Amino acid sequence: MTMRESIEPDMTPVGPEREFTIKARTQGQMVRRRFIRHRGAAIGFTALVIVIILAYTSIGFWKIPGWWYLGYTSTNPIVNGGNPTLDVLPAFIDGDGFAIGPHPFGQDQIGRDYFALTMRGTQISLMVAFTIGILSTFIGAVAGAISGYYGGQADNVIMRFTDLLLTIPILTIAAVVGNAFGGAGPFFLAVVLSLLIWTSLARLVRGEFLSLREKEYVEAARAMGASSPRIIFRHMLPNAIGTIIVSATLTIAVAILLEAALSFLGFGIKSPDTSLGLLISTYQTAFSTRPWLFWWPGLFIVVIALSVNFIGDGLRDAFDPKQNRVRA
Repeated sequence: MTMRESIEPDMTPVGPEREFTIKARTQGQMVRRRFIRHRGAAIGFTALVIVIILAYTSIGFWKIPGWWYLGYTSTNPIVNGGNPTLDVLPAFIDGDGFAIGPHPFGQDQIGRDYFALTMRGTQISLMVAFTIGILSTFIGAVAGAISGYYGGQADNVIMRFTDLLLTIPILTIAAVVGNAFGGAGPFFLAVVLSLLIWTSLARLVRGEFLSLREKEYVEAARAMGASSPRIIFRHMLPNAIGTIIVSATLTIAVAILLEAALSFLGFGIKSPDTSLGLLISTYQTAFSTRPWLFWWPGLFIVVIALSVNFIGDGLRDAFDPKQNRVRA
């Protein structure tokens, strides 16, 4: 089955009169156009891309070197008392003008560059959040599709297990899991947490499939001898892709905050590695004396979470079928 095509008039003036031409666009093209025109989504997407590029190009990633000259583990002589050397005030106010200096985010108490530390924490937090978002979306979509399509005993078993997980506070389960697996590495922690937060998406996808399985094209596919997996993944899943994508973006936003909360409480990422939440937890006692050690990771958490939420809002509006109408 191919995606629906939407009809939108293209009013182009020809000579003294207007000649109306009908231009057909696929649903994917319409979604892309509406998303780009959504101001909040465009701003959020731009901000998220900037954060990702800054984090992964500055200090490098894996074996790829970055453009920043200091590492996040190396100690350096204390400069400017450890205060940030980033000066963005105009010259007529402070006499210096814009200047970056050797440590724009300052230094911690042992002389490590805090810009490099914040970039490393951003890398880990982004990796954990996107891993949780992708894996939990896959698990939830598959579980919801099976439950909604087959119904009966399969639906009862999956939904009762889903209800059981939903009755337990997610932070409580995540704290237990993080305490047990946090030392195994960020990726393994993300995989384990993905097994806990797929339940909401599974219920959404189940509802979509309960409606879609009664559609005429599904009955036609069954009559033509199509197998159940083919009907699910070829015909029904593309029509529920809007709900899945929107839920995935919101799950990423929840995951970045969940990781920060767990690391802040000491149940998430463990030293010697770091994350944004762990940086806030480590330097929370310095809030009154050296507040920049608290502000910078907190700022990046807020920017990432807000950006992903704005993107989710834009995708929700773009996939809304009520937006798919002919405009005069």
